[in-house]
Amino acid sequence: MQQPVAVTAYHLTPRPWLPLQIPTDAYLDAVEGLCRFSLRHQEPSGAIIDPFLHREHQYATPYFAAAVGTLLSAGRARDLLSPGVRAMEHATACFAGGRAAIPDQHGEFFIPALTEALELYKPHVSAAVIERWKERLRKPRQEVVRGGTNNWETYAMKGEWLRMQAGLVPRAEAVAFIESAWSARQRGRFSAPPWFLYHDLTSEPDTLSVEAVGRGNILALVALGYDGPGAAEMRQLAEDATRLTLFLQDPSGQVPANGRTDDHVWVDAGYQLAFEVMAARAFQAKDAWLAGQYRRAALLAFRNIQRWRRSDAPFDGSYFITKNRFDPALRVGYQEASQYSNYSGSLMFHLGEAYLNHRVDIPQRPTPSEIGGYAIQLDDRFSTAFANAGGMQIQANLRGQLKPTHGNLWTPLGLVRFARAGWDTRLGPADGALTAAGGVSFAPEFLEAGRWLRMASLSDRYEARWSAQFVHPLLVRCRLEYLPKPGQTGPTFQDDLLVTPDGVLSTIRLTSPGDTRWGVTWPVLESDGTPLIRSSGDRIRSVRFPGSAEAQNFIALQDTRMEDGPLLRGSYGDLRAVRALASGREFRTFIYPQSASDPAGEQVLQSLKAFDAGIESILARVEGTLYNGRTAAGGVGAGIDLNHDGKADITFSERCGFYVQLRSGRPIQIETDRPVRATLSGRRLSMKAHIPVPL
Repeated sequence: MQQPVAVTAYHLTPRPWLPLQIPTDAYLDAVEGLCRFSLRHQEPSGAIIDPFLHREHQYATPYFAAAVGTLLSAGRARDLLSPGVRAMEHATACFAGGRAAIPDQHGEFFIPALTEALELYKPHVSAAVIERWKERLRKPRQEVVRGGTNNWETYAMKGEWLRMQAGLVPRAEAVAFIESAWSARQRGRFSAPPWFLYHDLTSEPDTLSVEAVGRGNILALVALGYDGPGAAEMRQLAEDATRLTLFLQDPSGQVPANGRTDDHVWVDAGYQLAFEVMAARAFQAKDAWLAGQYRRAALLAFRNIQRWRRSDAPFDGSYFITKNRFDPALRVGYQEASQYSNYSGSLMFHLGEAYLNHRVDIPQRPTPSEIGGYAIQLDDRFSTAFANAGGMQIQANLRGQLKPTHGNLWTPLGLVRFARAGWDTRLGPADGALTAAGGVSFAPEFLEAGRWLRMASLSDRYEARWSAQFVHPLLVRCRLEYLPKPGQTGPTFQDDLLVTPDGVLSTIRLTSPGDTRWGVTWPVLESDGTPLIRSSGDRIRSVRFPGSAEAQNFIALQDTRMEDGPLLRGSYGDLRAVRALASGREFRTFIYPQSASDPAGEQVLQSLKAFDAGIESILARVEGTLYNGRTAAGGVGAGIDLNHDGKADITFSERCGFYVQLRSGRPIQIETDRPVRATLSGRRLSMKAHIPVPL
């Protein structure tokens, strides 16, 4: 199966699924906390001062003004009216002064925020004040923007349409600019089918974080009613791309790793906003299932963001900028532009926009990342791949970064994320690490000239090749091949990955001839600013947060000696490169995310048995194309033996893809991928493709 996007269409989940109970006002609670934090740093002039730079930075002030406007429009935080008005006064005056008067010449970002805010403040200030702000916002675009051609320009495109709707610029002028920007520069940044994603081209490999910005602004533009000549194409590309990102979001709600601005909290709010826009769009189109998936994905993103909310004075109400709990003064995982004020501003502004788009009660449905059943390889500029079975998701980087961009090395070669539904994916790890001193990811390492070399440190020498052999919601078989780049030399490796709802079996083989001494790097998170609790035993390394019953377990299926390698700091925290030494040409690791209700890692270790066709443990049995677990069973076949008595408990009239939900070992729902007749316990069912049948 070599197609880059292999996606199934099932509806069932392997674990009990419940809608998230997150009220709409929770969005406003987050916005208000951020606004009240920023208020502590507002000068009498209205400017928001960065607590570390001690000056106004970029777009912090207009984003604060817009966020306060959102609260006011919802009848909240009326005591913030005066600070919000002062921020509007200051920001619109800066706008009227043109590029030189705008902090850090970020005029593109001012246009949409200030224009959106006009309508929000209209009921709360006099007509004369609104007219003064409008007059300032009529400043010609060319005198305000710096003229960037990447995602910056999409802010100006969205902003010009908003200014046209507010009567600040002529329609013909706005449409002419938007169409010129689209045809000359922005259209070419969207990937070809089947991906459609936006290329910012500001890191190499490209950024999957800033991707959300360019795409999100184009999506917002058409959602705001843009109807120029390019509107239909813009809508198609932005909507198709956003639909693909449902599969890239991890099952805990995080955006994918990699590239500039990797692992910044505000990016998840960008995903949340796009999903809210698309939930409304699908709801209007009467696609209840897709609308419910988008709403669920938005809520997952929001819940994920809350992990990094701060309660410690004087930062209470704000959020860590990157996904760790180190002192922000250390700038762990920051890019050069990352500051506390501007990215707190981005978070509050986009959360406010998400609230404004979250107006319809849409019943939630499981997201693709909670269901599983896909293997996706993105284009060569991104050079990354994803696989998910039953809410167990992996992300693999096929190339590593060679040179720093925007003050950081963002993308190491190898497996960088293990995430699972209903589990703390920070433990995964949720990302690898790449520094000037080396990198760490889940990948092979080998001894050369007396030095151990980890694959994550060899961006200049190695790359990986991805393929998927079998894709089902309960079982994905895929492969990574690690090969020297053209002109380079070194041993070659093959990692056959068996992804199941319970965990991932990695079988790494040394495929080049010779007696290379080698092993496997296990990336173990030791601290995210708070030290984690590590434990180890024969053939196992585990880690968990203090006070938590959830753990990540790396388990060797054969005898091995383990050695602690270096501790490297990534944007999620400090990763220990644990070396598990191979004694032959094959090494098997089971990566087991353990929830509170799951068996302990040591119990799983004692029960693990691997064989050529699969794996067996107290968690599940996988053989060939069939998975038989505690709460689900299925795959591709003509039947399945659920109780291991040698007789098929469910049979089908022909070989098909099927999925059975279980409760206490008994089937409660069944779904097939085509019309077939199913027989179980003497009962016969006529199945339709992808319509679950309760039993």
